[in-house]
Amino acid sequence: MDVIREQFEKPIVAGVVFFIIGLFVGLVILGWWLWPVQWTDAGPADLRADAQEDYLRMAIDSYALTADGESAQRRYGELGESASDVLATVNADPTYQEPGWITSYQHVVEAPDAAAPDGEAAVEEGGSSVTLLLVMCLITVVLAGALAVYFLMRQKSSGSVSAAAQAQAFTEQVERTDYEAMGATAPTVQFMTTYMQGDDLFDDSFSIDSPAGEFLGECGVGISETIGVGEPKKVTAFEVWIFDKNDIQTVTTVLMSEHAFLDEAIRQRLAAKGEPFKADPGAETVLETATLKLVARVADMAYGSGAMPANSYFDRITLELSVWQKA
Repeated sequence: MDVIREQFEKPIVAGVVFFIIGLFVGLVILGWWLWPVQWTDAGPADLRADAQEDYLRMAIDSYALTADGESAQRRYGELGESASDVLATVNADPTYQEPGWITSYQHVVEAPDAAAPDGEAAVEEGGSSVTLLLVMCLITVVLAGALAVYFLMRQKSSGSVSAAAQAQAFTEQVERTDYEAMGATAPTVQFMTTYMQGDDLFDDSFSIDSPAGEFLGECGVGISETIGVGEPKKVTAFEVWIFDKNDIQTVTTVLMSEHAFLDEAIRQRLAAKGEPFKADPGAETVLETATLKLVARVADMAYGSGAMPANSYFDRITLELSVWQKA
């Protein structure tokens, strides 16, 4: 979750996402569903090639009966740019028509003073729906771009970094426990996670895999209890948990602030979620399942200050989660 939030806080990523959303809304929802393109009153220029051929043959038949040159030129012009190709096709294969009819018709429509194709209006009318769709899509893209610019300017003007981003940077600075240097067995996996006040959605989880890549379980940390009101939340307790794929029960311990640990009412309420554990710098607690052992260590911590009781909520806390696979 933290990784996703951090990505969305990058202006470029946010801009791309809003562009894709805008394109989807403009093209799929507006263009294909809400206001789909509807072809009506299409002219001969928009017909299939075989239908255009049938249309021209009927125009030739009509000219042979009426000798109306103006109508012949208008009907020929309504075929648009494909008119000459269709006429060449009919010329090459007269079928039931007399070749003289086709020749006479050709002389009329190809005369130097032939009228300009009246079919252009029909073509333009048929294409108006496409133009409307393109305009709508363009407006949507522009709006998406404007939103991206807005978030970029907002990011630059505020100059602030999110709590999750600060936490990630802080985590990278904390040194991990070197168990091998201490003469102990190195953990199968080792994770570090940091909470900083303002990250109200803090909930970090990790996959536990063997060196061979086999999935063994999961572990993680999440907010368990807050005190007071208002934003940002004031976290007074966290849940540290481990799940073993070979065990039916998830084991949980509740990491509490000094105030929560010493307050009998809060402690009893949170004890229902897991074993209480008071947070102190360097303090450790052990969680065990059927095949896994987790050591949670408070690598660094600091309490918040304000109108709340002393040592009642965390300004930040970094936890180290080391997991061993039992023999």
